[in-house]
Amino acid sequence: MITKHQLVIDFHEYEEKIHTLKIENAHFRKLFDSYDVLDHEIYNIESDADPKSDDVLNKLRKDRVRLKDEIYTFLKNN
Repeated sequence: MITKHQLVIDFHEYEEKIHTLKIENAHFRKLFDSYDVLDHEIYNIESDADPKSDDVLNKLRKDRVRLKDEIYTFLKNN
């Protein structure tokens, strides 16, 4: 099943913190927005709305994992 990987769902225990940081912290907002754009791009490729090669898709998935790890670390430490 092709789904989006929304941060507030994946990190439901940080939902309020995510909302607050998006408003109050420019660096977090940039990370969040970058993740959202990347996730949307991956979703479009997986759903064949924007076909790309497997290599491109795999690179984007790795980028999303790295960004998600950075966001998680930010959430834990702030």
